[in-house]
This record gives sequence, structure tokens and C-alpha cells, in this order.
Amino acid sequence: MKLPININDLLTARTGLMFFNEDPSRFFPQTQIDVVHFPEGPGADTFTEKTFKGPLHVMLQDALSHIRSMVIEEKITKYPDRAEADRFFNYPFQAIEEALCNAVYHRSYEIREPVEVRVLPDSLTVGSFPGPDRSIRDQDIREFRFLSRRYRNRRVGEFLKELEMTEGRGTGIPKILREIQKNGSPEPIFRTDDDRIFFLVEFPIHPAFAPALKTTPEVTMEVTMEVTMEVKRLLNIMAGEHSRRELQKMLGLKNADHFRKAYLLSAIEAGVVDMTRPDKPKSRLQKYRLTEKGRELQKHLERGKG
Repeated sequence: MKLPININDLLTARTGLMFFNEDPSRFFPQTQIDVVHFPEGPGADTFTEKTFKGPLHVMLQDALSHIRSMVIEEKITKYPDRAEADRFFNYPFQAIEEALCNAVYHRSYEIREPVEVRVLPDSLTVGSFPGPDRSIRDQDIREFRFLSRRYRNRRVGEFLKELEMTEGRGTGIPKILREIQKNGSPEPIFRTDDDRIFFLVEFPIHPAFAPALKTTPEVTMEVTMEVTMEVKRLLNIMAGEHSRRELQKMLGLKNADHFRKAYLLSAIEAGVVDMTRPDKPKSRLQKYRLTEKGRELQKHLERGKG
């Protein structure tokens, strides 16, 4: 006799495997947090990587301890005319903690991609798959309003709340913004794509810790204001002339329309990529190459402005 399947029992068992099992990745591949340090930027040859696995709460605590000890730095400025000193950090730890907890909470455990923290010379990013629920509009993301009644991995969230690792109920983003403001850091940048395949939180470094970059103000502004994460990915792999299909294959993308709109057309509009046959845009011999501006930005990204 077949017993009826209770979805609540299945969800409870699934969550139990994540929290009360020494190696959840046996059942949910890529259940891990990768912390990758690029001291000279993502285009350099040197980087270090540390992977954290185990029960979700242990994995989170270990990754956060690593970030606190290896990444977070403090500066103290004393003044001769007053007793109080100014104290600030390259990144406010509480904001990073909240972003990482949210990534573990809201990621898909069916997608075989880890949560990744990238530590760059001038920013720290927390990335996960997939992106926010479609009930959250693009405008809401730009305005830091992540209000949704649909919660991915609700049971995971309940456990994290019991462990006091997250507050739940959509309070994560306001907490991140409060900690950023308290530290005097630049506002975070939230990124996703049209298909909501990924979600990336970028924390720019506090200005007092910013590395000296040998580039012009115009280039810096165009990198930060015009170039999306998709265009940056395209710039990172371009060398010489390539067809659209070649570029799409190099990036490992399956959706041709998404690649054309989010990557290629965005790069052309930003003036960093152009056509070898601009007078025949639909030519079967059409290829794409970096412009002078694109080459400058590519060098800039390789120095760490990713």
C-alpha cells in the first residue's frame, strides 16, 4: 500500500539534511561557500580560494569567521582638538554577514552552483543563483525595496532565524543599508539579469581604503556608471575578433537572445565593442572587437576595477 506523501514532511526532512548532516553536499551538490581573494584583481595570475562546507549554519559561521579575520580592516583617525576618534572599516562586517546569510537562505539548492564571495582590491561581492523572485521589479531592486511574500527555502529561513543568524520578514536589506550608512561606506550595488539567473551584491570599499588607480577620472566614471556586470564579463574574455556565436560559447551562455541584448548590444551601446562590418550589421561574416575605449576599460578591469 502506498502511503500519501506529505509535502511538509519532505520539506522538514530536506531541511534536516542541510542542518543536521555533516556533509549536505552529498545530497545537494555545491552546497558550499567559496571565498576567493584577488589581491591584484580578477585579471591577474594570483588568487587564493577557500571553500567552506558542512551543515548550513556551520558553513556560514566558518566563512564569516574567515572574512572577519582575513578581510575586514579597521582604521582609526585621531584628532588633536577632541578626545573622540573616528573608527571605520573597509567593509562593515554586519552588512557582509547579512548579505551572506541572505544568499544561503535564498539560493536554489537544485542549482549546482556555490555561493561565492569575491574579495577584490576595491570591492567585495556576494553572488548566488538564481536571482530575486520576479514579483520584485527591477525598479524595486534599484530603490532597495525587496518586498515579496514568496520566500524561497522558508524552512531554511526559520532555522537561521532560530539560530539568530537572520531576522527574516524582509529586514535584511534595510539592515545592510543601515550598517553601510553607519560606516560611511558607498551604497551597495544589487545586480541581476533579465532572466533572474543570478543575484550579486557588490560592496564598494570605504574611500579611505581605496587603492590608488592609475587611470583617468573619465575612465573610472565610465566603468562604474556604464558598464554592467555582463559587459565586464564580455570584456574579460575578448581578445582579437570573434563572431557572436564564438563569444556566446566562450561565456558558456545558452540563451542567444539574452546574450545579444544583455552582453553584446549593451557593450556596443557603451562604446566598448564595435562591429568589423558596421555597414552590414546582419552579415554572416560579422565579427566583434574591442574599441579603444574597450581596451582601456579591459586594462582597468584587470587592475582590479571589476
